[in-house]
Amino acid sequence: MLAVDRASVMAALEGLEFGKSDFVLLDEVNIEQFMENLKLRFENAHIYTFIGEGVVSVNPYKQMDIYGKEDINAYRGRELYENPPHLYAVADAAYKAMKRRAKDTCIVVSGESGAGKTEASKYIMQYIAAITNPSQRAEVESVKNVLLKSNCVLEAFGNAKTNRNDNSSRFGKYMDINFNFNGNPTGGHINNYLLEKSRVVQQNGGERNFHSFYQLLRGGSDVMLKSLHLHNDPANYVYTREGATSNNDRSSHNAVLSALNVIGFSEEEIHSIYRILGTVLILGNLQFETDSESVRVVGMGDVSHIAELTSTEPDNVTKSLLYRTVATGDGEVIEKGHSEKEACFGRDAFTKALYERLFGWIVGRINAVIEVKDYNPVLHGKNTVIGVLDIYGFEIFDNNSFEQFCINYCNEKLQQLFIQLILCQEQDEYRREGIKWQHIDYFNNQIIVDLVEQPHKGIISVLDEACLSVGKVTDTVCLESMDAKLGQHPHYTSRKLTPSDKTMEFNRDFRIRHYAGDVTYSIEGFLDKNKDPLYQDFKRLMFNSSNPVMKEMWPDGQLSITEVTKRPLTAATLFKNSIVALVEKLGCKEPYYVRCIKPNDMKSPLLFDDARCQHQVAYLGLLENVRVRRAGFAYRQAYTRFLQRYKMTCVYTWPNHLMETDREAVEAIVTQHGFQDDVAYGHTKLFVRTPKSLFTLEQERAVLIPVLVLFLQKVWRGALARMRCQRMRAIFAIMGCYKRYKVKVHFWEVERRFANVCNMADYGKSVEWPTPPAALTQFHSITQKLHRRWRAWQMVKNIPQSDMGAVRAKVAALGALNGERKDWGCGRSWERDYLANVSHSHSTAMCLRNKDEYNQVIFSGFCRKMNRFNKSTDRALLITDKHIYKLDPKKQFKVLKRLPLEVVTGLSVTAGVDQMVALHTSSQDDALLYIQRGELCPDQDRIGELVGTLIDHFTRSVATVRGVSGWVRPSCTGLALLNWDWVETAIGLDYSSSRAFHTSQLFQDKLY
Repeated sequence: MLAVDRASVMAALEGLEFGKSDFVLLDEVNIEQFMENLKLRFENAHIYTFIGEGVVSVNPYKQMDIYGKEDINAYRGRELYENPPHLYAVADAAYKAMKRRAKDTCIVVSGESGAGKTEASKYIMQYIAAITNPSQRAEVESVKNVLLKSNCVLEAFGNAKTNRNDNSSRFGKYMDINFNFNGNPTGGHINNYLLEKSRVVQQNGGERNFHSFYQLLRGGSDVMLKSLHLHNDPANYVYTREGATSNNDRSSHNAVLSALNVIGFSEEEIHSIYRILGTVLILGNLQFETDSESVRVVGMGDVSHIAELTSTEPDNVTKSLLYRTVATGDGEVIEKGHSEKEACFGRDAFTKALYERLFGWIVGRINAVIEVKDYNPVLHGKNTVIGVLDIYGFEIFDNNSFEQFCINYCNEKLQQLFIQLILCQEQDEYRREGIKWQHIDYFNNQIIVDLVEQPHKGIISVLDEACLSVGKVTDTVCLESMDAKLGQHPHYTSRKLTPSDKTMEFNRDFRIRHYAGDVTYSIEGFLDKNKDPLYQDFKRLMFNSSNPVMKEMWPDGQLSITEVTKRPLTAATLFKNSIVALVEKLGCKEPYYVRCIKPNDMKSPLLFDDARCQHQVAYLGLLENVRVRRAGFAYRQAYTRFLQRYKMTCVYTWPNHLMETDREAVEAIVTQHGFQDDVAYGHTKLFVRTPKSLFTLEQERAVLIPVLVLFLQKVWRGALARMRCQRMRAIFAIMGCYKRYKVKVHFWEVERRFANVCNMADYGKSVEWPTPPAALTQFHSITQKLHRRWRAWQMVKNIPQSDMGAVRAKVAALGALNGERKDWGCGRSWERDYLANVSHSHSTAMCLRNKDEYNQVIFSGFCRKMNRFNKSTDRALLITDKHIYKLDPKKQFKVLKRLPLEVVTGLSVTAGVDQMVALHTSSQDDALLYIQRGELCPDQDRIGELVGTLIDHFTRSVATVRGVSGWVRPSCTGLALLNWDWVETAIGLDYSSSRAFHTSQLFQDKLY
């Protein structure tokens, strides 16, 4: 993007028919052109105009549609001259300076009363809140809400309607907003200055008391007002009857209640706040009368109400109002009764103190909520600040008293700060840095500041001296002292010093020639307001309240009357100290100014009073500001910091330059971008005349930063990947060593546990195996199998060869039945050929052997045959290695049926104790038999014997049955299918008896 001239940018944004958007662009810098441009823009509803990085704001006295979300987005992150002048532009510039350079900034909103300072500060706060916390973090949103809602509360309790302003700030407010390194608000702090508490008891004609009273009376519910013993008509109360109510009081009251809840005030605290307001209103209606020599309260009902609202005793309230406790020199305590005048004075002082302490407590309570908590610069980064100052403006009333004196002194101090930072320091810096410069004259109001605050000679010192003097010192005596000490000062006069000036009264008025104009002050009440006296009885009364909130507001009430305390500072000295601290705080920040101008005294959106506005322009020093900005430089920065920020935009300075000095490197950057005619080189700093050059550098930097970030990310990710790779290699090496160690440890432990199993009776069956590491899980399983096979072999090798057939048969039966049949005869000896000793059966068997040439009898015994008609017949069963024979025992074992053994495809048995067997053949000619004729003799279950011997025979004749997939089939009772391969495995693994065991224990004692 090409940088263009500032004037052309402004002209494109706003036509010349609206005037110049920046006073620096005026053809000639004089008061006539300045006023003409200001008036033209006001009449065209363009109320903002730049002076460099500051903005001049004219109060429009109407609502304007230039503060919405679209306007906020238009100014977010943009440079000052990219958009028309606006408060948002200045707020964004202050925010960017804070975020980019990690430098504290402040926005000073100044101008006289009614110029729109309060509204301007509110819009600035709203903008800062809107552009921060894009991730919507809850804790940041909470801080933002409290900061915004605090304005509503402080306006209600600290603002009032005056003849010049419907929402005049009657206190000074400076708010620090703390930001973290991301630019999100993390907290804040509010300082308040000189609340005009005298307004509580007295207002000028046509003015109102503080908004809070009218909002309570007009907006409070009937229940609330009844509990406070109040009526909803402000005319019923002395302190509010002078002011007219507003249509906004009811809605404002609801908004304040909502804001108090959002900030975090408890219900008890909110109720205590309004109880104090009710107490103030009722106190104002108290009357006193003299009864012979004593004074009494007229109407004790109000006293009871005050005692109830303040949670004190009625007798104590009455005593505090009518008497004053005094301690004599010898420590004796006496009670001195008030006169009627003294009682009224004490009542008014008490009400003013009540409201002042309430306001201070509210500010402190808000600060407790928004203060930055648990902040650690090491963990959270640098904590930067934006300060926003909204303080009362210069005031000139018909009757100017102590409050106006303090307010105007504050404005003198702020004007002095402006002169120092903008006019004086800037020109001094040009001379110090060796920049060619033509000095611009301006009025330095330091002489007026010294008139007020100079030690031993200033007005404040004279007031304090009069307050501390012993004896009766009146306001008139104080004025005479001021005339004597300040009579030669060019900015001070009085009627005594200028007898011909009839605008002042003798022994009453004095005049100060302020930078904003001459102001005549009435000395009446100065000393009392400066002393700010309050009887100690009221302090003790409130400290002894049973309401914890009210008790907290009066900590000094705990002192007894005999305790000697240091004389407190006067009100003027306290205010001076706070303003000096404020100026010091503002002086260490980079300032941005909003100069507010009041167009007329009629609050009209159409009237532009030329003389009124010209007077404000003159005393605000705006014309001198324009001259300095026009002749000066918009930006200056030390060479080192400038180089650090923009070195990536030049090939000769990135990443590091090889030149002798940083100035030469900066010159290289400027030369590469062609800005030679727009800069000046000082001894330690570079000065840039127009913002367009800086904007071009910022734009190029913004383009390069993502590239550099990607490069750094790539390098860092590569470094992280290499570190991860090295770490993984180390991890795998350690894991390998550890795994080998665990394997060795496991082998050593197995070797230790099984070292003597050969000599053990059970060959190591009782030895517990150690838990293997994960890598040896499969190996551990194989090892256990090998150990079982070895144990089986150790037991089997000692079994006589004659018993091996029975062992094999029982193992086969065990595997085939698979636990489906509870009792299958494993605990007895298997004879197999149960017909061998039966008469006539032997001869039949011999005949069949000769005829069929079989080698052995696999199984024989009596049985009972069942046919399809459910008829049973006793028969004998003979199974050889060639055939299965059905014999008739009643006919000398005559062969009834011969069936080749190879046609038998399987058999089925039940899971019960019966002896039923079904023989399946390939010809579908199945036979259903009951072994032992269906009568089960004790320990004579032969089902297992039949199944085992058949399986053992077929297993040993593997070549004959390899094509058979399964031989024992499931029956209707659910016996599982047995595969011959599984039978082979079972036979090979499950020898589990030692020679010492009986053969019948072999299958009951399964290994593992």
